Amino acid sequence: MDTVEFLKRYESGDRNFANVDLSGANLSDQVLTGVNFAGANLSNAKFNRSQLEQVNFSHATLNRADLTDANLSEADLTEADLTAALLIRANITNTTLSKTVLRWASLSQVTPADIDLSSAILDKTVLPNGSPLER
Repeated sequence: MDTVEFLKRYESGDRNFANVDLSGANLSDQVLTGVNFAGANLSNAKFNRSQLEQVNFSHATLNRADLTDANLSEADLTEADLTAALLIRANITNTTLSKTVLRWASLSQVTPADIDLSSAILDKTVLPNGSPLER
């Protein structure tokens, strides 16, 4: 599916995009509240400044995705793969990060800074305070 088709379907009220391939899509500055991206391939996608509240990203692939300044509050990232993703200044308030892969990801300056990463998979992850975590 290409970006234009996705946006047309979203604008017509469709919210179920489970297992869709939108790798490389530019979805920056979009309001995508409540979308189901479970199992989707969103590698290299751009979500800069997008509103992604309550989005289901469970089991999705977001390798190298750019989520800088995105609002991910109450999103579900359970078992999502965010290897080398950028979440710089992202709002991840009440976001589910259970078994989320955050290897090489940057969480620099995310809100809130005291997020619980105890069940996330971390390696060479840049933490909210900017310091790298080596495991």
